[in-house]
Amino acid sequence: MSRPPTFVPPPCADARTLRTARGDFAVLDAVPADGVRRRGTVLLLPGFTGSKEDFIALLEPLSAAGYRAVTVDGRGQYETPGPDDVAAYAQEELARDVLAQAAALSEDEPADERSPARLHLLGHSLGGQIARAAVLLDPRPFATLTLMSSGPAAIVPVQQTRAKMLADALTTLSMDEVWQAMRAMEPPPPQEAATGAEDGGDADDSEALRARWLLHSPAQLIATGRQLATEPDRVAELAALPLPKHVISGGRDDTWPVPLLDDMARRLDARRTVIHGAEHSPNTDRPAETAAALVGFWDEN
Repeated sequence: MSRPPTFVPPPCADARTLRTARGDFAVLDAVPADGVRRRGTVLLLPGFTGSKEDFIALLEPLSAAGYRAVTVDGRGQYETPGPDDVAAYAQEELARDVLAQAAALSEDEPADERSPARLHLLGHSLGGQIARAAVLLDPRPFATLTLMSSGPAAIVPVQQTRAKMLADALTTLSMDEVWQAMRAMEPPPPQEAATGAEDGGDADDSEALRARWLLHSPAQLIATGRQLATEPDRVAELAALPLPKHVISGGRDDTWPVPLLDDMARRLDARRTVIHGAEHSPNTDRPAETAAALVGFWDEN
């Protein structure tokens, strides 16, 4: 599970509702300050069990570089409600949500030369596979595609097993019961282990993560976990699109091995960035380095 550094947006960002033709979505919307040259807009899609807050550490550096950054809770994620029907979270449905979000963002951008009508799409992990599905449906709204720690096909077998265990648990247990079970199976974070629970440890972080977990739709988690475990390799389809692409990851990844991501970037003829010192979530592990790499790619495209 991703661990945002905070759930409090920076001053440059507003928590608001993005209204689209396919429903309302909770977003954090970070806009460049007055006087900063606007270079475009970035739509950021979080991963499995994650939320818009996963990108919170990127919002200030991206907006300072001139990019409006909009990070979204997809349907059934955290503060965006979703139906209880697993079928509602089919990958194509989620991809069509992304196209509707793109359309809504394009409509509310000021139409002048200081705010170019350029929309960059980035997806982290599961969000990357949803982003890929969206551009395969219709690449026209997007100037570029960035896949962050998101591989060419299904997650590795050990992660497939974990996804199945989670889906099985969600069919019989409450969200809170599953949360307690997950916490019992994980080692304590370093701070908690060092200080002990009686000293506060990681209590605030844990409570925020628990609150987010409890608002996720179980149907969304079941459906998207299955997608991650069965996703086919669609790299050839994506490579055929004349859209600039960027594959970025940490130097270590236990969901898709880094050599697999290297090979995917080669097959896509994509820019490849490895953020050393980061693992599956470079957006939270090394946000400054990650933001610099993203801005460099977008500035050139």
